[in-house]
Amino acid sequence: MGNVEKLMSDSFQVFLKEAPRHAQAWMGAVQNLEQVSALDKKTASLAYLAVMSVLHLESGIPFHVMLAKKAGASREEVISAVLIGLPAAGNVVTRALPIAIAAYDAPGDKP
Repeated sequence: MGNVEKLMSDSFQVFLKEAPRHAQAWMGAVQNLEQVSALDKKTASLAYLAVMSVLHLESGIPFHVMLAKKAGASREEVISAVLIGLPAAGNVVTRALPIAIAAYDAPGDKP
C-alpha cells in the first residue's frame, strides 16, 4: 500500500475496491470540476479542507491535507482553512484541527 492509500479513509478505499465503476464515474466528475474551477490548486485544496471540517468529514482530512501541502499550502494556511468556518458553523470545526495538524506534520506525506 502506497502513501496515498494510507492517507485515504477506509470507507473511500472500500468504495474504490468494491464499486469501481461508481468510483470511476465519481472521480471523473471530480476531475471535470477541477478543470472548470477558477481557483488554483492550493486555494481549491484549502477551500475543500474548510468544507470537510464544517461537514465533519474528518476521515478524509489527512488525504486532503497532503494535497494542499503538495500544492504549496503552509501549515498556518491549513490551520486557517480548517478554522475559517468558526463564525458560521461554530466550534465543531475544531474537531478537524488535530487531524489536520498531525497530517501536515507527518513524515513521508508525499503522494
